[in-house]
Amino acid sequence: MKNINELLRKVPGSLLQGKLEGEITELVYDSRKITDGCAFVCLKGASFDGHTFAAEAAAKGARLIVVEDDVDLSQVTDAGQAADASQATDVSQAADASQAADASQAAGQAGNLADVIVYKTENTRIALAELSAAYFDYPAEELKVIGITGTKGKTTSTFMVKAILEDAGHDVGLIGTIGTEIHGELVPSGNTTPESYVIQESFRKMLDAGCDVCVMEVSSQGLKMHRTDAIPFEIGVFTNITPDHIGPNEHASFEEYMACKALLFKQCKVGIFNYDDPHCADMMKDATCKKETFGINEGADLHAANLELEHTPGRLGIAFDMEGILEGHVDVAQPGRFSVYNALTAIAVARHFDVPYADIVKAMRSIKVKGRIELVHVSDRFSIMIDYAHNAVALESLLGTLREYHPKRLVCIFGCGGNRSKLRRFEMGEVSGKLADLTIITSDNPRFEEPADIMADIETGIKKTTGAYIKVEDREEAVYQALKNAQDGDVIVLAGKGHEDYQEIKGVKHHMDETELIMAARERVLAEDGRI
Repeated sequence: MKNINELLRKVPGSLLQGKLEGEITELVYDSRKITDGCAFVCLKGASFDGHTFAAEAAAKGARLIVVEDDVDLSQVTDAGQAADASQATDVSQAADASQAADASQAAGQAGNLADVIVYKTENTRIALAELSAAYFDYPAEELKVIGITGTKGKTTSTFMVKAILEDAGHDVGLIGTIGTEIHGELVPSGNTTPESYVIQESFRKMLDAGCDVCVMEVSSQGLKMHRTDAIPFEIGVFTNITPDHIGPNEHASFEEYMACKALLFKQCKVGIFNYDDPHCADMMKDATCKKETFGINEGADLHAANLELEHTPGRLGIAFDMEGILEGHVDVAQPGRFSVYNALTAIAVARHFDVPYADIVKAMRSIKVKGRIELVHVSDRFSIMIDYAHNAVALESLLGTLREYHPKRLVCIFGCGGNRSKLRRFEMGEVSGKLADLTIITSDNPRFEEPADIMADIETGIKKTTGAYIKVEDREEAVYQALKNAQDGDVIVLAGKGHEDYQEIKGVKHHMDETELIMAARERVLAEDGRI
């Protein structure tokens, strides 16, 4: 039970009906979860409007309804009357039941409408964020919350931050694309940045479990939709920004996309910015926080120098020297220049937690992020990794990075999702044909399409190049073929699914984990010839 006055303390607005007194039993923003005595917040979405359920909420006994538009609570659905009448066994009983239901509902509705409190505010999404923080007793004020925003690198950076801080003795919760993680238990989420109620609920669970820090991905949509309002971020991080998420249901323009990202730096104490990004100055200009920068450019407060690619049997990585506000040598157990930026992000954050240099070095040497250039050691003869690259831009970046390590052969295994744009298939096929020495076209999430049809579209793209390829529809068999025929010095990348642990076929999700596929293929090869 929560006091209504206390809940609304930070929500400016006006009382349309009732008296601001009493308590609510639950806080609800999904009409399917309305219960007697709850507070119902009417949210507006791209294809729905919670205000259309206000009358239903009143009829079901909601104690408080929060709106941004005027509502008519008298327009209660007659579905309940029809359901009551349908229980009668004959026509006369139906008539009686219907009349009784009418009288009963009229009396009940009058009572409900007289008791319900209707509170109007300018924006119910902002209200939900404030209400949620109050409902869970402001957990973010007791946690140190780190928010990371940017087009790329958010997921890897959050896991790097988590790894370093945990090695230094902190208890760290995580919220992001892969899900919400507390003490190793991962709960998948539908959005990179969940709804404000879910975020605050997760903060409370983290506190109750003993966490003292939460690191979270902060998406532009999360900022635009006020999901992260009412969070006093300790640190905000800007990784980079490129045109993305521009469309009717996302951002109207790149300028709006940037403006939404920049909102994070008006609600954090310290802002850490990628100095090398061409839009860094735009992101910093209206920031109200203390500002610092990182990058490879010497103008950054913390910068990397003397970058050196590391390619040893079964391992790819990169090393660099830190200069500026921190000094030392770092080896990162992930390949590519973008791994330097991810590492600098994590190191810049760790500095504010007084993490010893030795702990930073130790964490970086063993860092692993599920499905993000995740190296799986199966042999000292060649390297194999898993990555989430599932569009042409991401795949080109990945394969281009791996090319810099001069592998004997670069082998790319990938498919494309069904019921999605064919253009993506053509583009990814062409990218792999140009950059990989061998492409193994396979199945991804075919959904309601035939895998062979999707693979044929990918093949169309590859045929624009001179790249070698084969087609192996079964994904497990494709991995097996890659391992069985691997040559010394090969780099094999299994792209497209990353952290996902399922394959969707004809509307059904079947368990399929990339790491498990690799290890199963390894065992098959070992059983056949005793070596790998």
